Amino acid sequence: MTRFKTAKTLSLALGLACAGLPGLAAERAAARDYPIQPVPFTQTEIADAFWAPRIETNRNVTVQHNLQSCQRTGRVQNFVVAARQAEGAFQGVFGFDDSDVYKVIEGAAFTLARQPDPALDRQLDDVIAKIAAAQEPDGYLYTVGQIGKTAEKPICCVSKSRWEDLRSGHELYNAGHLFEAAAAHFEATGKRNLLGVATKYADLLVRVFGPGKNMGVPGHEEVEIGLVKLFRVTGNEEYLKLARFYLDQRGNAQGHELYGVYNQDHEPVIQQSTAVGHAVRAAYLYTGMADVAALTG
Repeated sequence: MTRFKTAKTLSLALGLACAGLPGLAAERAAARDYPIQPVPFTQTEIADAFWAPRIETNRNVTVQHNLQSCQRTGRVQNFVVAARQAEGAFQGVFGFDDSDVYKVIEGAAFTLARQPDPALDRQLDDVIAKIAAAQEPDGYLYTVGQIGKTAEKPICCVSKSRWEDLRSGHELYNAGHLFEAAAAHFEATGKRNLLGVATKYADLLVRVFGPGKNMGVPGHEEVEIGLVKLFRVTGNEEYLKLARFYLDQRGNAQGHELYGVYNQDHEPVIQQSTAVGHAVRAAYLYTGMADVAALTG
């Protein structure tokens, strides 16, 4: 597992280091977007002695290693079982395992954006088809919740029903990584197979969450970033509004019981002057805040 996590992290780091989605998001001048635009990474060339070989290793070795690891550990099979195309228990012990598949797709999409690879393109389509098959008619997608606690070993962060445990569950966290992967895959390939899954799920969140509806916020931030990326590739303002809602509602006891410092949910975000709590959650929160601030002023 450590090798998988390390390889996955390298793949993501290389993708994220090349900041800025190419294509529609960068070129849609008429729509609301970042006032300062990054140079699309597809319009750059890295030919140094340090990064260039590592990018090639990522393309030729790491991406394949990660895809194989998602197969070997049952992460992909969980979607097949959730789609009722096979019998079986949830494979894994964490409710956030779906997000690993989405992260690998995102990293592979960044690779495809730099250099076409028909074989990798087909591999992603195969995985995406399994993801799409697992999605419920209204857009919900969370394999550990859909399969249920049928495994002999305990599974972390599983609720009995949807949105029941936003504090510890990872429904919205997984959704955010799905949205990021879909935006990257669409920008790289022009295909809407994963984008359609993502927007269907995002539309469900828009219907469920917001003022006068479910006022809860995710215990583990990330969906805010994904919603912003979906907004940037689709132009759907509802996604940006929902990202801002999750941020504005954080630290607001009206509508949900505050999670506390660990989850950066102890006071409104614009009143938080010190980085606190779980470091990864905090990094996602501050990134989402920067996104929404830049896009809304």
